[in-house]
Amino acid sequence: MDQIMGLEIKKSDFTQQDYERFTRKLFANLDELAQLLQKPGFGVGAATLGAELELYIVDKSGCPLPVNSEIQQQLGDPKLTLELNRYNLEYNLTPVAMAGTPFSNIESEILRVLARLNTLAEAHQGRVLPIGILPTLQRKDFGLHAMTDLSRYHALTQALAKMRGETVAIKIDGEDPISLRASDVTLEGANTSLQMHYRVTPQQFAASFNAIQLVTPLVLAISANSPFLLGNRLWHETRVPLFQHAIDGSSHRSVKTGEAERVSFGHGWVRNGVHELFAEAVYLHKPILPVCEKSHNRAGRVAGVGENPSLFELTLHQGTVWPWNRPVYDPADGGHLRIEIRSLPAGPSACDMMANAALMIGLAEGLRSRIEEIIPALPFKTLEYNFYQAARFGMRAQLMWPNGPREQSTRLPVADIVASLLPTAHKGLRGAGIDEAEVDHYLGIIRQRLQAKTNGACWQLRQFERLSAKLVKRRALRRMLEHYIEHCANNRPVAQWEDI
Repeated sequence: MDQIMGLEIKKSDFTQQDYERFTRKLFANLDELAQLLQKPGFGVGAATLGAELELYIVDKSGCPLPVNSEIQQQLGDPKLTLELNRYNLEYNLTPVAMAGTPFSNIESEILRVLARLNTLAEAHQGRVLPIGILPTLQRKDFGLHAMTDLSRYHALTQALAKMRGETVAIKIDGEDPISLRASDVTLEGANTSLQMHYRVTPQQFAASFNAIQLVTPLVLAISANSPFLLGNRLWHETRVPLFQHAIDGSSHRSVKTGEAERVSFGHGWVRNGVHELFAEAVYLHKPILPVCEKSHNRAGRVAGVGENPSLFELTLHQGTVWPWNRPVYDPADGGHLRIEIRSLPAGPSACDMMANAALMIGLAEGLRSRIEEIIPALPFKTLEYNFYQAARFGMRAQLMWPNGPREQSTRLPVADIVASLLPTAHKGLRGAGIDEAEVDHYLGIIRQRLQAKTNGACWQLRQFERLSAKLVKRRALRRMLEHYIEHCANNRPVAQWEDI
């Protein structure tokens, strides 16, 4: 759960005084951030790319295997952290310079990490794999017994229960609609993603963030890899509604109560810069984990001496609000800002994930200089519509898009939009200093995907349909997953995966 991951919380019950103190600290942090942003040279530096990869652990039958703590202890690597559910892990990949070969560098590290983790998982008769939602999950795989036994997760469960009630309704349409009720957050833990961290300067933050928002629906549709939940065929990227319903419920609380939802695509185009996004999180969302930084952590921090403030409370609060693209402040490396890209699913293969990342960064960089021209043609409501259409229909989505310079938006197939923008992505990546061969390789994977009209979600659905003709649902899902794991291990692009 992002910033909550590394935090140890000693208690799960908080007093009114705790909330009041935390709120005062939040507003003080906002003031500190405003001062930092006025500081000459703050956040200036070369662009970098980082990533967090969430993974499933499964047994030989393809069912969840709850041994994340055991594998973490055996690996002994601080970059490996425990996720919400006992059958999930997260690895924090090494940030790399954007110039040169960033995507192949991260891909190589992903492959090394998967190999190491699989070696450890074999001792438990298990395997690890990247996939948006494991198709073989069953209702018995959720509940407090499935939650990683860390106090921060128990505290989060209690805090969310107080916010939106003891139980939450989850209703998702699709070919096999689903309706569930849950009293904890473990259903949210079914979602695994590849979260990208893109470092940008304060001066270009607004344009870069808006450009990332603009192209997120396009990349999400092409990258979808989560078509199943509990064996039901739902959205092509079911992570999107599942995350929202598991945190906020499915009752359109914002319409009924006027309170903003904690999981959203955002509330509008950024007008000035990063401060407004942090301020938005503070003003729109009540604190749910009012844990303040210990006083000794603040000791020795003197304004103007060169050490930047931690903004601990603001960072923690931001970790309890989940927009699909999120600002990040980091005091490290002289202090800097990042855009956390949270919409992309884990999987299918390492090369596919990096192709998705290359498409996202390339399109955003290629369109950033035109963002002020494009915004009037795409009201934020239309962009939000694009996001949910992309999540629901994947490569089959029809999205609203300006058909050319100085033209009104029209409804177009997302595959056609992306195909027409590949030269823009190429230009954006080259402009960011990425090697020509690197650009051609990863955009070539996207081009293959468009030509084959397939991504992870399409492949899973197609195999399930073929297998269901002769097998019962559970066996069909397990058989499909076996082939998924084999292809993933070979690191072949999903467009080249054969039918079963």
